[in-house]
Amino acid sequence: MSKSELIYGMHAVDAVLETQPERVIEIYTLKGRDDQRLTDITEKAQQWGISVQQMLRKSLDEKANDEQHQGIIARIKIAKVLTDNDLEPILDELTEPPFLLILDGVTDPHNLGACLRSADAAGVHAVIIPKDNSASFTPVVRKVACGAAESVPLIHVTNLARCMRNLQEKGIWIYGTAGEAEQEVYDCKFSGGIAIAMGAEGKGLRRLTREHCDELIKLPMAGAVSSLNVSVATGVCLFEVVRQRR
Repeated sequence: MSKSELIYGMHAVDAVLETQPERVIEIYTLKGRDDQRLTDITEKAQQWGISVQQMLRKSLDEKANDEQHQGIIARIKIAKVLTDNDLEPILDELTEPPFLLILDGVTDPHNLGACLRSADAAGVHAVIIPKDNSASFTPVVRKVACGAAESVPLIHVTNLARCMRNLQEKGIWIYGTAGEAEQEVYDCKFSGGIAIAMGAEGKGLRRLTREHCDELIKLPMAGAVSSLNVSVATGVCLFEVVRQRR
């Protein structure tokens, strides 16, 4: 039997049904809940011949480990983990300059999910994370990502510095964020193939990752706080690239 995992939340379940319905094994919904959004999702599942079971809240809460499930949980087949070898075909198929996001040491699943959501909204072609010292797909990541986990390729690389060198050989310019950078994000001229590298909140980019960036940039900070949450900072940087590309 194929290995499976649970995902929960309206957006996450709906996204899998829209993009990869063959992965959905069964769906559990909250007994007695009757709203249009839930009805639309369950009808979509039934069109694919997917079993939908109603459960009492206590049982559904236990299945979701007391995380917020919004009245719906799906058991799905675990997707293939994308690695270094999967990045090349993604880049080769592009008909526009690559736009990538590198996340170095983001271990909080809520932050990873939020970064994936921003990446999807900004039109990022792939998100790259180190295989170790990073959050990976969990039900929390998928729920926070609101469906982006199913649409943005998440590439797990064994050696982040080597991956960055390979990207640079393809003409992709890597901008790393660092508090000590002299240039602000709004001073950059983003053009051609671009990768934005973000570090973990507090620690920032690791030394080796920082050294492999072509350029370091920072966000202007006018208030008393010295840094932003990594998902907020990621959104700001990505959408400045989007603004300039338009």
